[in-house]
Amino acid sequence: MGLTKAKIKNVETGDEFSCLFNPTEYTLAKNNQWNAKSTSGKDAPALGFAGGDPQTMTVELFFDVSDQTSADVKDHVNKLWDLSMVNDKTNSPKTTRGRPPRILFLWGNNWSFKAVITSLSVRYTLFREDGTAIRAVANVTFQQVDDDKVQKGQNPTSFVPMPGYKTRMVQPLDTLAGIAYSEYGDATMWRKIAEANQIVNPESLSAGDLLAIPPAY
Repeated sequence: MGLTKAKIKNVETGDEFSCLFNPTEYTLAKNNQWNAKSTSGKDAPALGFAGGDPQTMTVELFFDVSDQTSADVKDHVNKLWDLSMVNDKTNSPKTTRGRPPRILFLWGNNWSFKAVITSLSVRYTLFREDGTAIRAVANVTFQQVDDDKVQKGQNPTSFVPMPGYKTRMVQPLDTLAGIAYSEYGDATMWRKIAEANQIVNPESLSAGDLLAIPPAY
């Protein structure tokens, strides 16, 4: 049984689309900044930690519509381009300036990467006789936007919930009370979910968070 198709979701609007084919691999990377402190009479300087850079993920996405009559692969690729462009819906109330939207890269039910697109290049490799593109490869680099202490699920199949517990991916506009009502029919049971996930501030939920949902009893 194959993995669920990878999806890319616009966090600002809730719109999402599925990749035509799952990636065969992805690369996660992170850089830390260290400053060398001048020391006299030593072979190597002391290092002081200056902070960490956001984590990045690079993935290659394959698009092919050669088996679909009259289809244009750009209809799929343009959804990626839209996520790398400035969107008026993201205008800052202070500066009125827009920015590209935040996105979620989702794969399976237990893994997500909340990020922005920092680099996108598309190579078109196959065409119909009339010049319509029907195959393309997109190289995308996503940059992390949240300072997660532990990046969720580095392998989409590796997450194992506690016995008797369900898992649930937080969606845009979700609240603990709303999730509790959906799961138990009682919004006041949000504390049960908060305790199971060691959530101190119930307003700190972010789309893409993976929650453990304990049994109602």
